[in-house]
Amino acid sequence: MYQFDPKALHLAKEFNAQPIGKHSAELQKVLNLFRGEAMKDKYVLVCTEPHKRWVLSQLTGVRGEKVRMTNHVFTDIDEAERFVFKLRWKKYTGKELRD
Repeated sequence: MYQFDPKALHLAKEFNAQPIGKHSAELQKVLNLFRGEAMKDKYVLVCTEPHKRWVLSQLTGVRGEKVRMTNHVFTDIDEAERFVFKLRWKKYTGKELRD
């Protein structure tokens, strides 16, 4: 499995500057790791109103079961993506990202 240095904060800065779009090869490897994790308890964004509203949710890991929706709602997709990135960063590094 790919591993990265949790001190590589330049990757978080790159993601925060442009959450959606083309990324450097180094950041893309980290994103592939984050996005390729097991389905159980994986954080995802569920679009509840096209192009306007996303809800932070978690997958159960069981095919056919509904996702667990939270009360955390976003109206900006970039903000939502940054939030999920921070959650995944903490999961993989044990360290919280600061704004």
